[in-house]
Amino acid sequence: MALPKISSPNAKGSSVRNLFFYLALMFLSSPLGAEVVPAFLFQDNAVLQRDKPIPVWGTAAPGERVSVAFAGKAATATADAAGKWRVDLPAMPANATPAQLVITGMNTVTLRNILVGEVWLASGQSNMLQMVNETYDAALDIPASVRYPMIRHIKVEHQTAYAPMTTAKGAWKVAGPETTGEFSAIAYYFARALQDNLAIPIGIIHSSQGASRIMTWMDPATCLAKSTDPDLKSILEERDKKLAEYPAVKAKLDADIAKWEAAKKAAEVAKQPFNDQRPGYGWAGTPGGPDDMFIASCHYNGMIHPLIPYALRGTIWYQGEGDAGLTVYYAKAFPALITGWRTLFAQGDFPFYWVQLSSCGDPAGTNSAFLRESQTKTLSLPNTGQALSFDLGQRGNIHPKRKAEVGRRLARIALARTYGQKIVDSGPEVEQIVREGAGFRVRFKSPNGSYSISAAVEPVTGFELAGEDQVFKPAIGVIGDRETSVLVTSAEVPEPVAVRYGWHDFTVPGLVHHDEGLPVAPFRSDIWTR
Repeated sequence: MALPKISSPNAKGSSVRNLFFYLALMFLSSPLGAEVVPAFLFQDNAVLQRDKPIPVWGTAAPGERVSVAFAGKAATATADAAGKWRVDLPAMPANATPAQLVITGMNTVTLRNILVGEVWLASGQSNMLQMVNETYDAALDIPASVRYPMIRHIKVEHQTAYAPMTTAKGAWKVAGPETTGEFSAIAYYFARALQDNLAIPIGIIHSSQGASRIMTWMDPATCLAKSTDPDLKSILEERDKKLAEYPAVKAKLDADIAKWEAAKKAAEVAKQPFNDQRPGYGWAGTPGGPDDMFIASCHYNGMIHPLIPYALRGTIWYQGEGDAGLTVYYAKAFPALITGWRTLFAQGDFPFYWVQLSSCGDPAGTNSAFLRESQTKTLSLPNTGQALSFDLGQRGNIHPKRKAEVGRRLARIALARTYGQKIVDSGPEVEQIVREGAGFRVRFKSPNGSYSISAAVEPVTGFELAGEDQVFKPAIGVIGDRETSVLVTSAEVPEPVAVRYGWHDFTVPGLVHHDEGLPVAPFRSDIWTR
């Protein structure tokens, strides 16, 4: 901006005033948000990932020079034309001594009480969202969390978006009696088991939402790539349909609300009771509108994309209830989600461990059973693991309260597969199923060495047999072969052709790892679709 020329020495006072005016105008016309602002994950009490380069990013005035210093390391960057900047601090070992992270540009931002340790992203739907204070033993474990100040948790506030967002809201909190009750229960117990065994800081980035479907967590590029798959094309078809219908839906809603408000006012004037419910779409939001939480990629855009490229060790996941019954769909969507996240975080095939659906609902239903199978198939991806929870369920509660054991089972997997500890991380696996007499002999193997199976009671329940009619009948199992196999028979099925175990929405069968108590996963020998 050109400054005014001084036209005459006699106009000195006026020129000075003009100079101050133009300088003020220049300041006011500079880009808003010119101060250095780090990305929302960089706050007091944060945990940074050890042994990996540490990206730190944010916004500033275009062209502004930004420096970042932490633990004796420093890096600088220049904000681009959009005001974005990023530096990468070198990899650092774990450090439980609180330190300051200082970001300097036209202003200085000092972040305090920063630790270096292991960072895990916890995501999914309501069973990951369930808080410590909603689970068993909360009265014991919340006060005891005073011993775990090296566990830090940030809850990403819920937001949906049509396009990828660059920021979100949330605050890092230190575990303790005043805070732990609001932490994700599974994530907290997972972190506690890691901290007990690794003795280093553990950070949890918690980004989940109840009732969410898997398509809402898939990134837009993955959704687009899968739009030609006949089993997944509904992801974008549903989104496009909702967006197309939204103007008419919104107009009708506005008209209904106006009519309701007029009726309510008339009732008030007439001093008559008025109990009609205000028109709306309930807690799930307006179909197709900005708050719709069932549109493809909406949770990824609002709650995962703002986290990228924060350095982390891996992800823990608990989701699937919202997609129960969509067996083929989920078997394709779940691995696509994992692959998409790994690509976008650009940290290699980082560990991705999940919880298989718990038991709940109809003991005769099978939707959850087939969804569990779809989850299991995703183990074909590298660096994945599955913690079982069907034996921890509650028939009438889709949010079972035994979350401490679920978190510990996830931690077993991480300790064994990510951190190299010699610890049993899963129950026995089916090695062979063969017809034997009027039943089936199921033999088991161990992924972690030699051990045997056991059950609380025998004969073992949870088995079913079917003949050529594909109608399954209850069966019993007798443990044999030095506790390495089970013979399954049923008086109702003299000529069986298929065997299943734990194959219902609500099922609590009893086969477990003899020494560790970890359950045998549900399984079947058939490939039938019902």
